[in-house]
Amino acid sequence: MTLEKQEQLSQKLVETGKYLLANQLAWGTSGNISARLNDKQMLITASGTEMGSLQPNDFAFVNFETGDWEGDRKPSKEVPMHTGIYQVRQDANVILHSSPFYTTLMASSEEPIVSELFVETMYFLEDVAYVDYFHPGTAELGEAVKEQAENGHVLILRNHGVILFDDSFSDAVMRLETLEMACRMIITAKSAGIPLTKIPDQVVRDFLENARYKPRKRIWQK
Repeated sequence: MTLEKQEQLSQKLVETGKYLLANQLAWGTSGNISARLNDKQMLITASGTEMGSLQPNDFAFVNFETGDWEGDRKPSKEVPMHTGIYQVRQDANVILHSSPFYTTLMASSEEPIVSELFVETMYFLEDVAYVDYFHPGTAELGEAVKEQAENGHVLILRNHGVILFDDSFSDAVMRLETLEMACRMIITAKSAGIPLTKIPDQVVRDFLENARYKPRKRIWQK
């Protein structure tokens, strides 16, 4: 990848971080984001950076096969989660990790996140997987995420938040927005005593299999 393309990618990460903060999808230093550079390297936010004030030099280059890094800034402690995903998902080009309010509330409960609610949830929340709690930044958390990454694009981190991935910035952000919207709906409906009506399974299958929104992104197989 040329220097120009690296700069473009870092700028896209900067813009994404600002968007997440502005739309209450991240807060403070609680999240981290990365993008694939090539078949061995990723660009990830540096340790201690705030999503809303990222600068082009607030990133580190990390070899996601070895964990080695280079650059002026130390990478986020959550490198193990990101490397785990890139190792097993060749279709992962962008990874977002954050703790939005409603998503984290759901992650701290036994309430299930359902996808049969509306158009975007059917598509973007089709394959939600869950990861048990491990301390942030640990190898154990990285291994757990790596294992579950083969089961879904959206990984709910118990009592922590979410990490998700996609092949583009726009779809990764849309997944996060859809997740937070769905969690907000579920919690609001439950607190108001309003029962949610799920879309029937056969309708969901028709929607996904016949690309009535856009082409389906299936679980990647090694």
